[in-house]
Amino acid sequence: MSWLQRLSQGLAKTREAVRGSLDRLIGRGPDPAALEELESALIAADLGVHTVQRLMERLQAELRRGDRDATDPNRRLLPALKETILVQLGGCEGPPVERLIERGAKPYVIMAVGVNGVGKTTTVAKLAQRLRQGGKTPLLVAADTFRAAAIEQLEIWAKRVGVEVVRHHQGADPSAVVFDGLTAAKARGADVVLIDTAGRLHTKSNLMDELKKMKRVLARELPGAPHEVLLVVDATVGQNALSQARLFNDAVGVTGVALTKLDGTARGGIVVAIAEELTIPVRLIGVGEAVEDLQDFHAQEFVDALFEPA
Repeated sequence: MSWLQRLSQGLAKTREAVRGSLDRLIGRGPDPAALEELESALIAADLGVHTVQRLMERLQAELRRGDRDATDPNRRLLPALKETILVQLGGCEGPPVERLIERGAKPYVIMAVGVNGVGKTTTVAKLAQRLRQGGKTPLLVAADTFRAAAIEQLEIWAKRVGVEVVRHHQGADPSAVVFDGLTAAKARGADVVLIDTAGRLHTKSNLMDELKKMKRVLARELPGAPHEVLLVVDATVGQNALSQARLFNDAVGVTGVALTKLDGTARGGIVVAIAEELTIPVRLIGVGEAVEDLQDFHAQEFVDALFEPA
């Protein structure tokens, strides 16, 4: 199965809800009840209230314009919807990670942050494998010292993908692990340092302070580091992902987003809400457990999959 097919399959629930309402609107014409149903479906898909308002204004304008000419307005509704969302996503599509690394410092430091259970460790490991396959030398750093299981999970991934990992014992100071990881990366000539931090509630100020300390340690040892603060968010939590992004961004300056678990959620539109509200690039999206299920985000591919099956 190709990536586009996996993406389309992952967004199936979101697409079914939105397209069902859109198709009924197209079938019934400018019916107020049909318009309201579509608006509800778009909000339920977590595109964001402001985005949905703009979409509905655009669609109603298309319907009104159709009253004044011979062209069937219904034929323009889907293209208008896709085009409007693409405009919203315009500032959200950033360069792929490999390009950032190529034009950045060596070692290039990526620090993954996020709440518990969003898939940080898996995302970091998949990215390490991808970079290794592309000829880079990544180094994993187990800065989640709260849970022994997290350290073990990263070690298992490191063996599986064939990369080295720097770790301390459970309960160690995460900033000390980060320091040792960066020192090791310099000594071993690693191209990329991938730091797996502990999951933390975005509302806990002491844990956010710990992230800030790690950032200070990295910047002291390598000016400009971390070069990427990658926020990993779970698509299934919908609007809560947006509040997480907002608070992590305020605390540590998020530079990119990895959106996981798009498969099986009816809330795939959260990508659009993040783009609109925060204008932080979405670097990666994940639609499954396999390594190849984590791919670069491309707005056109996403919008196509959101509305039409591959």
